[in-house]
Amino acid sequence: VLFRDDEDTFKILIATDIHLGYLEKDPVRGNDTFVTFNEILDHAQKNEVDFVLLGGDLFHDNKPSRKTVHSCLESLRKYCMGDRPVQFEILSDQAVNFHYSKFPWVNYQDENLNISIPVFSIHGNHDDPTGADALCALDILSCAGLLNHFGRSTSVEKIDISPILLRKGRTKIALYGLGAIPDERLYRMFVNKQVTMLRPKEDEDSWFNLFVIHQNRSKHGATNYIPEQFLDDFINLVVWGHEHECKIAPFQNEQQRFYVSQPGSSVVTSLSPGEAVKKHIGLLHVKGKKMKMEKIALETVRTFHIEDIVLADHPDLFNPDNPNVTQAIQAFCMEKVELMLDTAERERLGNPRQPEKPIIRLRVDYAGGFEPFSVHRFSQKYMHRVANPKDIIHFFRHREQKEK
Repeated sequence: VLFRDDEDTFKILIATDIHLGYLEKDPVRGNDTFVTFNEILDHAQKNEVDFVLLGGDLFHDNKPSRKTVHSCLESLRKYCMGDRPVQFEILSDQAVNFHYSKFPWVNYQDENLNISIPVFSIHGNHDDPTGADALCALDILSCAGLLNHFGRSTSVEKIDISPILLRKGRTKIALYGLGAIPDERLYRMFVNKQVTMLRPKEDEDSWFNLFVIHQNRSKHGATNYIPEQFLDDFINLVVWGHEHECKIAPFQNEQQRFYVSQPGSSVVTSLSPGEAVKKHIGLLHVKGKKMKMEKIALETVRTFHIEDIVLADHPDLFNPDNPNVTQAIQAFCMEKVELMLDTAERERLGNPRQPEKPIIRLRVDYAGGFEPFSVHRFSQKYMHRVANPKDIIHFFRHREQKEK
């Protein structure tokens, strides 16, 4: 829906699965997550957003290293503190919204802090609360006043999700959040009607209902995912964290009528096709009950290219009975990698902060009587040209199992 931004319009920067600290000890890829987090916050600042909304897994490790925490604090302090006034107010009882916090109110209303961009975040499965105090890394950021951690449910029996109620001009947003919970448990709680989303008493239909969740969206087993139809149909938009493939354009659920946006991760953490999809964050505009999502392509993400080769599909090139077949396969793979490197070079965006070396993955299906070659020797040739030389090649056998 097209509308002009005005004093009734919320502008919200949406991102998820930033995985700060992923591969931080890797000499080549160690800083990737920090560079992109700065890019994300820089977009928030340049677009003068009302707030940043994160969908979990800000950290890759449950106990992030000192370097990772330090880098995160540095970025939040640099981009989110300042004199620019915050233009929206909170109407709900903050003691309920932030009840497990030592300072149960939003950071920008703290008279000792100068916040220009509030950040609201739920926790993910990587940075979930643990230990006797059930603290998570986000609680440290929240205690420092740099972030507002919400959506935390402490009960194992039933969950009541109480929204943060926000108002800017004539637009009102009810912001619901649910930090990551093991999928099977949450599935069972939904089935047993133990999950309740509380609604505001006054004119409940005038609110734009926004829900942030961090669970499996695609089915991994009978109950270890959360079917969209479990969610209430009064929701207008679901921001779905945890799934790393970027499907940020809001997609309407046929049955429930709400829209789902899956921003995906801002860093490649697994060498799978979903991660090769171009990474974006979202600039969400909400005015009244209308919304529009603007996609912002991230320019500092290391390029990633993945391809599959099925050896049995090339009988003219490879005959398993030929004594030199392994050399032939190796030469073929090198050719492929060279082509992928060319493509990667062409697709570099020219952003000076984008890392130079691409991540390359070649998956080789060697079913049909072929033998894998030494990946170690192969990778030596690409030590200085590829970010992941040790795992460029992945051998697997697919064909035979299918036919059985």
